[in-house]
Amino acid sequence: MLQPLMVTERLNMYDLDITASGGGPSGQAGAIRLAIARALLHLDPELYPPLKLGNYLTRDAREVERKKPGRRKARRAFQWVKR
Repeated sequence: MLQPLMVTERLNMYDLDITASGGGPSGQAGAIRLAIARALLHLDPELYPPLKLGNYLTRDAREVERKKPGRRKARRAFQWVKR
């Protein structure tokens, strides 16, 4: 989560108090990392090159696939019975 601070060498400059809700631990860590990177960019626009090079300004666009009608889940079909 603190990778953007380490890349920009600002690890001990800020005191962070962050609360994340929803999703799992990995998703929350990614969201916090993106928030820290965007906050650093807002404070100092000259930090764009190292943050962009480290891929810290890119949002993970994956989302849950919707459930389709006639299926148990998004892709899982109901159990097929021969007789």
